Amino acid sequence: MFKTILLCYDGSREGRAVLTDGAELARQFRAAAHLLAVIRPNAGAVVAEAMFSEGAFAETGRAAEEILHEGIAKLASMGLEARGHVVIGDPVEEIAAAARRFGADLIVLGHRQRGKMERWWQSSVDSSLLEESPCSILVAIEAESGRAPI
Repeated sequence: MFKTILLCYDGSREGRAVLTDGAELARQFRAAAHLLAVIRPNAGAVVAEAMFSEGAFAETGRAAEEILHEGIAKLASMGLEARGHVVIGDPVEEIAAAARRFGADLIVLGHRQRGKMERWWQSSVDSSLLEESPCSILVAIEAESGRAPI
């Protein structure tokens, strides 16, 4: 059913749920797995990028690479091979574009519980991605008990 699965991974608790659920599906369907980390630029980072020759995104990029290597290692310990990708931009646009680029049949992403003010203040990647996605989406939610995340 699924041949290519895109796992949106950021190293967070919610991201570990993505690895757990995504790894299980990839194993069951013998699907190719891609791990994606999206760096969302902010206005301060853009100004800093213009001011410093090293680049404001360099440190963030290194951290994202480390997180992806961690995720790939965790999947490898389960016998799965995955490719890691770091992109910079709007998460909704970048996730949808990556899903198209890799021919993903499924996107797996985590869900972070937020309060009412935070939901009002920030847009939801989850709901916006529904409009842009070229494939099915699984929202992995960390279980409070039962299965242990990777």
